[in-house]
Amino acid sequence: NLDHRAVSAPFVRVADRKTLPGGDTLVKYDIRFCQPNESHLEMDAVHSIEHLAAELMRNHTEALIDFSPMGCQTGFYALTLGIEPEAFLPLLETTCHDILAATQVPAANEVQCGWGVHHSLSAAQDAVATFLTERDSWSQVMA
Repeated sequence: NLDHRAVSAPFVRVADRKTLPGGDTLVKYDIRFCQPNESHLEMDAVHSIEHLAAELMRNHTEALIDFSPMGCQTGFYALTLGIEPEAFLPLLETTCHDILAATQVPAANEVQCGWGVHHSLSAAQDAVATFLTERDSWSQVMA
């Protein structure tokens, strides 16, 4: 239900929140790197950021359920078990710094990945570095 013409990327927003029958709350984040319908990430960068963030964010929390790319190649979704924005934004920032320090893409091989040769650590790090330069604006969703 988001008007993609009215947003100003990069940003991070709560895209959905669901309370499960047992009382747990799922919080889904829209982590937008690129301005919709104007730019996008190349797939090797998307693929590598997905692997890196999914692996490295879990070093800081057990509440990450999934980190997955958007089909439009403008960002990612993070599904968490109850991580609220005031905790998620620093977690994401720390993960971005971890990605910048990485020396390889985890599981970028044909045993652990369905397209193991389709990765670029440098493209992922370039995209994350650009995303991090706008850290102060991540909470500003609308233009």
